[in-house]
Amino acid sequence: MPSHAADSHDLIRVTGARVNNLKDVSVEIPKRRLTAFTGVSGSGKSSLVFGTVAAESQRLINETYSAFVQGFMPTLARPDVDVLDGLTTAIIVDQERMGTDPRSTVGTATDANAMLRILFSRLGDPHIGSPQAYSFNVASISGAGAVTVTKAGREVKERRSFSITGGMCPRCEGRGSVNDFDLTALYDEEKSLNEGAITIPGYSMEGWYGRIFRGSGFFDPDKPIKKYTKRELADLLYKEPTKIKVEGINLTYSGLIPTIQKSMLSKDVDSMQPHIRAFVERAITFTTCPECDGTRLAEHARASKIRGKSIADLCAMQISDLATWVHELDEPSVKPLVDALGETLDSFVEIGLGYLSLERPAGTLSGGEAQRTKMIRHLGSSLTDVTYVFDEPTIGLHPHDIQRMNQLLLQLRDKGNTVLVVEHKPETITIADHVVDLGPGAGSDGGTICFEGTVDGLRGSDTVTGRHLDDRATLKESVRTATGAIEIRGASTHNLRNVDVDIPLGVLVVVTGVAGSGKSSLINGSVSPREGVVTVDQSAIRGSRRSNPATYTGLLDPIRKAFAKENGVKPGLFSANSDGACPNCNGAGVIYSDLGMMAGTATTCEVCEGKRFDASVLEYRFGGKDIDEVLTMSVAEAEAFFADGAGKLAAAHKVLMRLADVGLGYLKIGQPLTTLSGGERQRLKLATHLGEKGGTYVLDEPTTGLHLADVENLLGMVDRLVDSGKSVIVIEHHQAVMAHADWIIDLGPGAGHDGGTVVFEGTPADLVGAKRRTLTGEHLAAYVGG
Repeated sequence: MPSHAADSHDLIRVTGARVNNLKDVSVEIPKRRLTAFTGVSGSGKSSLVFGTVAAESQRLINETYSAFVQGFMPTLARPDVDVLDGLTTAIIVDQERMGTDPRSTVGTATDANAMLRILFSRLGDPHIGSPQAYSFNVASISGAGAVTVTKAGREVKERRSFSITGGMCPRCEGRGSVNDFDLTALYDEEKSLNEGAITIPGYSMEGWYGRIFRGSGFFDPDKPIKKYTKRELADLLYKEPTKIKVEGINLTYSGLIPTIQKSMLSKDVDSMQPHIRAFVERAITFTTCPECDGTRLAEHARASKIRGKSIADLCAMQISDLATWVHELDEPSVKPLVDALGETLDSFVEIGLGYLSLERPAGTLSGGEAQRTKMIRHLGSSLTDVTYVFDEPTIGLHPHDIQRMNQLLLQLRDKGNTVLVVEHKPETITIADHVVDLGPGAGSDGGTICFEGTVDGLRGSDTVTGRHLDDRATLKESVRTATGAIEIRGASTHNLRNVDVDIPLGVLVVVTGVAGSGKSSLINGSVSPREGVVTVDQSAIRGSRRSNPATYTGLLDPIRKAFAKENGVKPGLFSANSDGACPNCNGAGVIYSDLGMMAGTATTCEVCEGKRFDASVLEYRFGGKDIDEVLTMSVAEAEAFFADGAGKLAAAHKVLMRLADVGLGYLKIGQPLTTLSGGERQRLKLATHLGEKGGTYVLDEPTTGLHLADVENLLGMVDRLVDSGKSVIVIEHHQAVMAHADWIIDLGPGAGHDGGTVVFEGTPADLVGAKRRTLTGEHLAAYVGG
């Protein structure tokens, strides 16, 4: 039978891709197969997979909607590529953290809560109302009054009343915690307002706040606060927004506490500037809401039960236990709903997240957990011939869990989907049907295809990935001796069960265990808050497209001062965000054109040619180079430039050495932060923290986004840290890091309520010797060939 013309489209063809650092890349990707994209961090994998293939697929789908609908969607520019052929609908499952809105939980993010609410509105006893009566995001409100309606051409007044029953706890407004203010941190009662009594950041008497407080007329600005009457103090602290007139200008006065709640407490703590975050942590204590006991729900929602359990009880259960409870529910009237809920919960367990609970705030999930939570909605999907794009799906997974993840990826492929995976872990690379290796180096040294073919072909190729694919670390011959210990007693954060453990100091300690076993709870709960501990976690770096490694690390300050001193001008001239900005593009380097419903375009600024600085600024030189030439240098080039000679600058050289130490030598110091990969951002953060004064460093999975070859460099840097007298504690799943440790603390034996205990502490050699006892021991023994 002759083959059908439609069956000939079995490849995705990319020709001439130039996104970011890609150098005219052309590649053919087989459809309905699992393709792994490999290469060192910064080699162009994400630019090819996410920036080219997935981005164009999404743009083409958006173009199928009417212009009206497109006006509400993000506008996507066409990637810089000559030809893209054979694309299918792309679904991106990335590691972007889930929204940190305090009202978002695992249950609300995955629709499991919505199904539970419907279940309770049908079966809950006593019956209290519709599904929104069980939602902690809906407040109960009622009202009555006269309304004017037109009847038979006449206007008639009628009395109407309405009420909405919501499930929100009235005390904490559905947040589960209430805040108390330490008033001594808000003001100094010995002083008057004019003497600067208010100690809240940004509340100076010289600015707008000063004008409002002085002109409000509610209190005397020259009277010390301790002499205020009860009325005056209440007005200063609690007064609700009130219109006032100051010097003929209409303004709104509001008490200190409502203002702080609106301006600071409505934001996520992690997104605040450091000085505001320090103030919030000093001035405000968050305690569990006494009325709802942290469940976020009003009393009537907690009183309605099914088989003796309220919706709050079910959301607090571990998901694996909740799945069992749902499967035992025999209610024919709601069978389709129960089946759908059971399937969703089973997917959690299948994907290795059975240890979570539905009430867990979505913002507290790690990148890997967030990615797997997003996967859940695709597992049961009936769609086929879709392209699934995964960004390192093994992040945050113990070797034991990686086997599970591999099964899920193969399951998606076997349904007839194209699966594209950007990956560094050999365990996942080896299950691929096809491999595309980018490189040979990173940044400007990358962006070309070094190899495409089978995994066996990759092994035989002389590429960096091919050479390192079968690397196996060996156990260290000798381990360092501890110089002391951090004593942890009775740790019980999250799932920890009164853990007592001593963490040795002066050595490299690796904390291991399956995902959800309690590693982060132990270290973040009992070690990070201590003085002298510097914690480098995986939370995102916040920065606009104007931010770059030079601004983020503070490297630009000494450089600007050096330029200013050399040329006798002010430092602000050498900032593209300040006096030195090109007047045409305001220092952005590009001109953004908003074309309404069509994709916006970014064109290089014609005046500064993308250099971002005013032409007059580029005439000033330091060490023979202008500021633009300095910012386009890579870290390695800049380190050599500032080391000696005319460009010698010790303060800048110190920062650049730290950046090179963490393996970012290829990065341009003026490259926008928005173009960095996840692994690059974390190492940039690590380099910044290395300059802090601290005796103990906590690193949370520092191998995230690192190529096998770069892991060796990272371990070299960690060794130098420990040898300089620091203590390093690493939370890690990578066997090469475990093998390199001086001391291992293994938590488990399982996840969630099956974990939370220390199952092993000792040297890596002892763990391999006891390999039959723990999951980590088994996998480490297999890795080192023990």
